[in-house]
Amino acid sequence: MTKVYVSSVISAPAAEVWKLVRNFNGLPGWAPFVAESRIEQNAQADQIGCIRNFTLKDGGRIRERLLALSDYDLSCSYAILESPMAVENYVATLSLTPITDGNLTLAEWQAEFDCAPDREAALMHHIGNSVFQTALTALKHRFGR
Repeated sequence: MTKVYVSSVISAPAAEVWKLVRNFNGLPGWAPFVAESRIEQNAQADQIGCIRNFTLKDGGRIRERLLALSDYDLSCSYAILESPMAVENYVATLSLTPITDGNLTLAEWQAEFDCAPDREAALMHHIGNSVFQTALTALKHRFGR
């Protein structure tokens, strides 16, 4: 199993950042590589088991199932059902932790998945940098600090 972990400090209170990222259908509002998103079968975006179906700006389509969402822990977990990345058993968690010194947020995004051994390094780099870090950097800029 391959693991990817990325973290960033966001200059905003964790509760404020959570209001934005907890929306499972809200990626187009903060992830710069997502063009549009919808929740299938008219489910609620915070309903465990709902499926988001989104299109990337490069034309790729990804479907993900919400596995867990906790307003208490400020975290959500999801699984990829379909994607152009050739990954299997992909489960990721995005979590926020308040940093009380300065009222900041520690954002952590991690994933575990299976893939062909010859694709592991490229996928780790792509997911870690082009997906997770790019999105977290966009969040940092969105909160303007």
